[in-house]
Amino acid sequence: MTKKILLFVMVIFYLFAGYYHFANPPFYYSIIPPYLTAWQKTVNLAAGFIEIGLALLLIPDSTRRIAGLGIIFMLLAFIPSHIYFFEKGNFKLGDFTVTPMIAWIRLVIIHPLLIIWAWWVSKFEDVTSPVME
Repeated sequence: MTKKILLFVMVIFYLFAGYYHFANPPFYYSIIPPYLTAWQKTVNLAAGFIEIGLALLLIPDSTRRIAGLGIIFMLLAFIPSHIYFFEKGNFKLGDFTVTPMIAWIRLVIIHPLLIIWAWWVSKFEDVTSPVME
């Protein structure tokens, strides 16, 4: 039951995260490293499409493993953005102020937990999709 709940939450999490790239692009523009500024719209749209696509691929049992690996690779690809948080120092992300301490927590604790979560959900073949039942 826990696996089903965590799978369902992960699907919703990445669907919302992907949607938010389209709903509020400036939110993401501010965290795209300067060396990607010329492509910030493309990077933002690609990330949104990828997050939505991977969320949908989590639903069927037959594609869950590849979706989990895709999420892991995507999270690894986002590491430069999180490193950029340190370079920026204190900055506003919407109404929230990101401090260097929060950036470290995000990179060292939350990011690995998201990777472990994706691996764990996709590792177990016996999880039947809660959406498909």
